[in-house]
Amino acid sequence: MGRHIGPVCRLCRREGIKLFLKGTRCDSPKCAVERRDGPPGQQQYRRGKPSEYSIRLREKQKVKRYYGVFERQFRRYYDMASRRPGNTGDVLMALLERRLDNVITLLGFAVSRPSARQLVRHGHILVNGRKTDIPSYLVKPGDIIKVKEREESQNLVTAALNMEGLPPVPDWLDRAGSEAGEARVNRMPSIQDVSLPVTPQLIVELLSR
Repeated sequence: MGRHIGPVCRLCRREGIKLFLKGTRCDSPKCAVERRDGPPGQQQYRRGKPSEYSIRLREKQKVKRYYGVFERQFRRYYDMASRRPGNTGDVLMALLERRLDNVITLLGFAVSRPSARQLVRHGHILVNGRKTDIPSYLVKPGDIIKVKEREESQNLVTAALNMEGLPPVPDWLDRAGSEAGEARVNRMPSIQDVSLPVTPQLIVELLSR
């Protein structure tokens, strides 16, 4: 009988890539993707070639799960991206990168995006000195992100920052004041700043039909 890995890790196994939904566990040998010997399912070597539609759909689902957004939210981000200048796929990914819960994760203030959403919703985060409890808030250059000067808030973030295996902070963010739980947004993120292996154009082709 196989080892129970939980529904979150099954998502990674099904997608065949690391979605980093379990935080630093995804960089350890316990990662379900690392332990997998082949595609999931008993008939793993009898599958036919995936259709063009399924390939595009899989890219969209992968991005939705990575950032933790629902279909209606994702459509709204796509509509916003399609109205802005530049490549729609690149703009879409940049918008998702700017979500406050994603930024909190990138800064290391939380070990995963679900944890970051909880941190934001419970009012532990300030943006430009004001409490911001909306995980989908889009940060912009010059924004100052700070953890509340409250013992509970500081302890939660300190515990996350002390975790081993935290990835480096991307250069569009500055965590120079991390000892006090403070950071700054240096610039807008670009498609090169997205760590998730994804082809945005496939998503655009799916949603523009």
